[in-house]
Amino acid sequence: MVSTRFSAFGTARSEIWQMRRLNRPSPLWGSNGITFGPDGRLYVAQFLAGQISAVDVRTGAVEVVVPADGPVQAPDDLAFGADGSMYIADITPQRVWRRSPDGEFTVLSQDIRVPNGITCVGDRLFVNEMRPNGRLVELLPATGEVLVLAEGLAMGNAMQQGPDGSLYYPHMMTRQVWRVSPEGGPPQEVADDVHEPVAVRFDHDGALVVLSRGVEGVVTRIDPDTGRRSIIETGVAGMDNAAFDRENRMLVSSYGSGGVTEVEALGTRTVVGRGLNGPFGVTADEAGRVYAGDHFRLADGDLVTGELIQPVTGGACHGVAAAGGLVHITSMHGDVRTFDPATRAVRLRAKGLAEPTGIAITDSGLLVAETGAGRVIHIDDADAVTVIAELPHPIDVALDDQGRYYASDDTLGAVLRLDEHPVTTVDGLEQPQGITIRESSLHVVDAGTKRLIAVDLTTGDSRIEAESLPVGLPPGLHREDPAPTLFPPARPRPFAGLTTGPDGSLLLAANGEGTVQRLTPARG
Repeated sequence: MVSTRFSAFGTARSEIWQMRRLNRPSPLWGSNGITFGPDGRLYVAQFLAGQISAVDVRTGAVEVVVPADGPVQAPDDLAFGADGSMYIADITPQRVWRRSPDGEFTVLSQDIRVPNGITCVGDRLFVNEMRPNGRLVELLPATGEVLVLAEGLAMGNAMQQGPDGSLYYPHMMTRQVWRVSPEGGPPQEVADDVHEPVAVRFDHDGALVVLSRGVEGVVTRIDPDTGRRSIIETGVAGMDNAAFDRENRMLVSSYGSGGVTEVEALGTRTVVGRGLNGPFGVTADEAGRVYAGDHFRLADGDLVTGELIQPVTGGACHGVAAAGGLVHITSMHGDVRTFDPATRAVRLRAKGLAEPTGIAITDSGLLVAETGAGRVIHIDDADAVTVIAELPHPIDVALDDQGRYYASDDTLGAVLRLDEHPVTTVDGLEQPQGITIRESSLHVVDAGTKRLIAVDLTTGDSRIEAESLPVGLPPGLHREDPAPTLFPPARPRPFAGLTTGPDGSLLLAANGEGTVQRLTPARG
């Protein structure tokens, strides 16, 4: 049996459907800053999950130590002080926290913009800002005073003190590594033309190691004496941070797919498996190939193999719809794009939208739920945008075989048919999200009750077809998610997508455990 964060609440139940995962559940929901704690475990900041976990690197066992409903919203990096205190860069609300050894949380600063890279040198705490023209500062925990050591950072990130005592940090925008003395003085450029640098680390031999955030997973090792470089391509897309254990083994995290991976010159070893960060929208093309919007990437695979591991094609992928050899994608960046998997070409269909989420293909274009604007729009083949309906908070859209439009709305707790005046198809739902139409029935995922509900479009009768679905947060875990923002980067809103496959099966984005599930009719 595969253990997930829903395991304590039982498995999904259905007398109508057989349910099968197409990929393994995610042990970690994204992995960003990592560092070894006083207890010898590897601590992992999980920006997308809004939590911090501790990993036993021998066994791969994961324990949540700062839960998603705690005071920290979006931890992106962390460090430990000499007294065992954990310091956390909470990037979206722009706070720096101290978690004392007995578990008490204290806000140290709200004056550091987009805090990310964080490190301790003895009792001293240093933080840098992940923004253009950012700063590297010393933060005095006792008073909250901020002392500026360097300015003009071009998107700072993970940093560390080097053997010479200086603080080394990347400029993500300019492909450089810089250093500055903790005592002040002018910053100095250390290396340039480094492959998409995202983190700077030193191994126990004193070598400078720079991680790349690109899809190739490049690690650049720079000899401290000669400056000579050696490069390893790990294949770990979207690396974020690294830590070295007592045996000088390098462990890396991935913001793109989570997990923890040991990296060496001869290859890699999985410590904690990678997985999906969502998923959000899900679709399948005519050949049965599955695509899932997974925020930092468009994951794709096959109904048989379930290999949902293709790298990023654009950013903030949420809603997806596929047909005719093309994949259509909504993005938290506010755009809609059409992607050709064969040529890798991307066509911009619309931009400047407010939180577009669900998407469906029509005879003449695309139907999109523009969630943040409270409307459903149509984008025709010439990319002209027309407003179809105004609703409080539409989430997903679908079409029936007569070409009529439907939308779910989690504020109304309903699914509506979008006639000249919207008509309620089903209401009384807690949090309707993904919808699809199969034969003469509309299916909707109610993330609030963890149920799949079917509505007969001819008679209007409804029934519960599955319960205890692993969607949304586990029962008993509650948090208020602020509206998504692009900068500072915020967690996307959860979205459990649903679609009908070409063989008549349903595909569910089980975002509560990080899987895509295939639902086929149960044999009577």
